[in-house]
Amino acid sequence: METLLLKADQNGIEKAGEILARGGLVGIPTETVYGLAANALDGEAVARIFRAKGRPMDNPLIVHIADVDDINRFSLISEVPAGAVELASAFWPGPLTIIMPKGKAIPDEVSAGLDTVAIRLPEHMAARAVIRAADRPLAAPSANLSGSPSPTTAQHVLNDMDGKIEAVLDGGVCRVGVESTVVTLAGDKPRLLRPGGITLDRLESVLGEVEVDDAVLNKLRDGETAASPGMKYKHYAPKAHVVLIKADDDAYIDYVNSHADDGVAALCYENDVRRVNVKAYSMGRKDDYSSQAHALFDALRAIDDDATADIVYARCPKPDGIGLAVYNRLIRAAGFEVIDLEEV
Repeated sequence: METLLLKADQNGIEKAGEILARGGLVGIPTETVYGLAANALDGEAVARIFRAKGRPMDNPLIVHIADVDDINRFSLISEVPAGAVELASAFWPGPLTIIMPKGKAIPDEVSAGLDTVAIRLPEHMAARAVIRAADRPLAAPSANLSGSPSPTTAQHVLNDMDGKIEAVLDGGVCRVGVESTVVTLAGDKPRLLRPGGITLDRLESVLGEVEVDDAVLNKLRDGETAASPGMKYKHYAPKAHVVLIKADDDAYIDYVNSHADDGVAALCYENDVRRVNVKAYSMGRKDDYSSQAHALFDALRAIDDDATADIVYARCPKPDGIGLAVYNRLIRAAGFEVIDLEEV
């Protein structure tokens, strides 16, 4: 299959919409990461997403809409839970996914057999234009091979999906750089399942207290069902082995330099790069969590592209604000392997 690279102009958007309407797959830009989109109402088309990504079928997908009215128009949910209208008014369009009781139109392939559905109204204008052109809501996980770093450029999508999908729509570099915040309203209390660009503090400013799911910072327990994308044990990982180093500046530098070797690399803050004696990749500025989120996946993919590292010692970010999203991605990229030098 030839994968077309489309410009995010009127012709490209219309072509992408046509492909999606007939059951094809298109990599589309959003403000978070690129998504691998299919008609969310067509179970067979959605199943192709899982095959293209090599993604387990028990991992639910997010449904993307162009307008809030699409929820009722396409019967996406069975009821409007408390807090949903307030969250949508505050943060849509934007990098927030809301989990609600699913409607009759949602196939099991989208919800992984759960009785809930995850819905997002993206901020990215091209994403919403494609949804309107397809005249269907779109199921769209990140447009990468399952478990690998998420794509933040069209080229990243092509690197993983060329020959496996019909097209990629090039909408430039993603603004946020990590996937959307996911909050569920399907239980007794609102619960954060995946941190992202909408922080816990901002959610609580609308909803009051929001519980943080244990899987945000820890592994899913054996046999536990993933209620949201991004909750699996190993995720977002480059081919090299990633180890998180929890330490202050000097201790991190000393540790990396004491383990310097040809197969060692550092994933570190911008000001660390010149101090380590190994190949270093910047994950943004130390006290700027937004810059870390924006840089993270690009840095992880650069490590893969270079292909000289066997082991990557990564700075352990502070789990505050958007930093919680960066921590959440890195702890999974590392398979929860952390060396804590602060306890030594």
